[in-house]
Amino acid sequence: MRSTTRDQPVSGPSGDAATVGDGPASGDWAADRLPREHVLVIALLLASAFVVILNETTMAVALRPIMDDLGITASTGQWLTTAFMLTMAVVIPTTGFVLQRLGTRRAFILAMSLFSAGTALAAIAQGFGALLTGRVVQATGTAIMMPLLMTTIMTIVPPTRRGRIMGNVGLVISAAPALGPTFSGALVGLFGWRGVFSSVLPIALVALVVGTILVRDVTVRQDVHLDPVSPVLAALGFGGLVFGLSSLGESAGHAPPVPPVIPLAVGAVFLAVFVIRQRQLERGDRVLMDMRVFASRQFSTAVGVMVVCMLSLFGVIILLPLLLQDSLGMTPLASGLVVLPGGLVMGVLGPVVGRLFDRVGPRPLVLPGIAVAVGAFVVLSLVGPGAPWFLALVAHVILSVGLAMMFTPLFTTALAALEPPMYSHGSAVINTVQQLAAAGGTAGAIAVMTLRSASLTESGAGPADALAGGASLTFLLGAGLLVVCAALAAGLRKPAAAPVATH
Repeated sequence: MRSTTRDQPVSGPSGDAATVGDGPASGDWAADRLPREHVLVIALLLASAFVVILNETTMAVALRPIMDDLGITASTGQWLTTAFMLTMAVVIPTTGFVLQRLGTRRAFILAMSLFSAGTALAAIAQGFGALLTGRVVQATGTAIMMPLLMTTIMTIVPPTRRGRIMGNVGLVISAAPALGPTFSGALVGLFGWRGVFSSVLPIALVALVVGTILVRDVTVRQDVHLDPVSPVLAALGFGGLVFGLSSLGESAGHAPPVPPVIPLAVGAVFLAVFVIRQRQLERGDRVLMDMRVFASRQFSTAVGVMVVCMLSLFGVIILLPLLLQDSLGMTPLASGLVVLPGGLVMGVLGPVVGRLFDRVGPRPLVLPGIAVAVGAFVVLSLVGPGAPWFLALVAHVILSVGLAMMFTPLFTTALAALEPPMYSHGSAVINTVQQLAAAGGTAGAIAVMTLRSASLTESGAGPADALAGGASLTFLLGAGLLVVCAALAAGLRKPAAAPVATH
């Protein structure tokens, strides 16, 4: 990996000169400040990322009206979510190449154009096929947006301010999913399920137009070439794993059409071949996802902690609303409102934690955050029939505080451990493992809850008590995973200051 400054061309993996955009050369890291044009770019990327991430969690509420209107079953309708996850898993590994090849401006235009086109197609869809296609196109744009945002921030923001800026990213990725179900529920009630898409479309189009006018290249473009085999291997590897993990949770309740072991085995084999292929391509300029990011111990440690934390987090996301509805008898809207404050608290704390990170580094934040989250999981394990609903609300808010103390430091520490030419690949790796952790956490939580609930039912427990018992065991296992996080997080260190750019 080569160290670079922002005032000269950067060599690609093969040593070819890369094209440098306007931004990096105009930034003044020595002055520890952001030029106005960079502030505008980051603000626009944050707003755009908020819109595309908000869209990810809207299907939970909109699915029932879609099923009724289009005359489809629940198993068919779930593909609107599964296909979105699969597309993200397939596209994200390619974003390192896309960002290096296209640069900031063209990557932004591509991402928002795809998202807008998919949203428009979904809004006017007259059948399930067209709606599913719209969701896939949406997911393609979404997959590009988050690595683009993270890579841009790491490239143009001075090291001493990265924490507070990445804290704003934490706000976006926390608040947007929390608002998604509530936002979707309000729109479905007013305009039907199509209102979820038609209301987002104008916002996406405005962001696209404004970005086309204002966004300039603030990251380095490299003359890299695409290895035609790598995207196929990535699609089969990551796609197989996500599909298999998604099927794993379903298999605990009843036999799915395809046994999960088949896509999991296919995914594991092709992922291994993909990694071997990338190592072979490192000496050239055709690597799709550069595995050399794992040569950094800090990057590997931060990503490892992140994965374990996300396995726990996604288990809560899927189980808590189900527990509130089926065990405490709450309506879907009421259960959504219970988890809303936690998501908002996590988002609001993002910038605060980011500023603290700039001062103290990751470990003084991550380790207490893990302790807080473990306590919240223990409290959540007490929620069940007869328990007050506000116990779940308080526990979820406490959990959100703990997670806020973890994720911004982990994201920033991981990317800060890399040299600038590797930021795009590091962002691609982080977002890819997020998708795998989401699928794995969801599948594991559903499987444990289902199996434990079935065991309790056979022992004579009622449906509400059986579900609560299954959820309780899942939450306690999540607490155990977080203890593993603490052991890993002990190896985190405050990132060293990056070389100061001059021009």
